[in-house]
Amino acid sequence: MPVNHPNRHLIGVSLLAAALLSGCATRTAPQAPASIVEASPASEPNTPEFVPVVRYGRYTLVELAPMAAQRDLLAQVIDVTMPEDARATVVDGLRHVLKRSGYQLCETASAAADLYALPLPAAHLHLGPMTLRDALLTLAGSAWELRTDDLTRQVCFDRAAAPARVEPAPEPPVAEAVQIFPLPGVQP
Repeated sequence: MPVNHPNRHLIGVSLLAAALLSGCATRTAPQAPASIVEASPASEPNTPEFVPVVRYGRYTLVELAPMAAQRDLLAQVIDVTMPEDARATVVDGLRHVLKRSGYQLCETASAAADLYALPLPAAHLHLGPMTLRDALLTLAGSAWELRTDDLTRQVCFDRAAAPARVEPAPEPPVAEAVQIFPLPGVQP
C-alpha cells in the first residue's frame, strides 16, 4: 500500500485552490462608455397635504373637513319609504324626498301640468339607499331633466330633449296566393 506524504497532499490542495482562485480573477478589457445622456434632476416627492384631525376615543382619528355630501347636497345618500299620505302623486313623492335635504321643489308650468300630477308608481314607494340626485331622477323618469338652482336651493324639472323619431321599417309584402296541399290519410 502506498504511503501518502503530507507534502503531496498539501501540494494537491494548494494547486486546487490556485486553480479555483485564478478562474475567478479573470479580467476583461474596459469598455468605452456609451454616449452620456444628461440625467434630469430627481423630482421632489409630492409633499403630503396637511389634513387636520381630531382624536375621538382611544383609537379613532376624524378629519376636520366636510364630507362630500355636505358640500354637494345632491350627493347625500338617502333611504326613503313614502308615508301613506304621500302615495298619491309624483309631486307628493318629490316633496317627501326633498324634506330636510336643504332643497325645495320649484313650480314650473310644464312640470306642474305634466309630471307632478302623475300617480306615484308602487315601485317608487321605497327608494334607496341611493343619492338624492338619483332618487329625484328616478321619481321624475327619463322624460325629464333635473335642473338645480344652488343660489335659491331649488330643484326643477324640464322636459328632456325629444329623441329623434325612428321610422318603422316597411312590412314585407304578403304573398297573394297560398297553395294548400292535403296530406294523405288526414281529413280536415
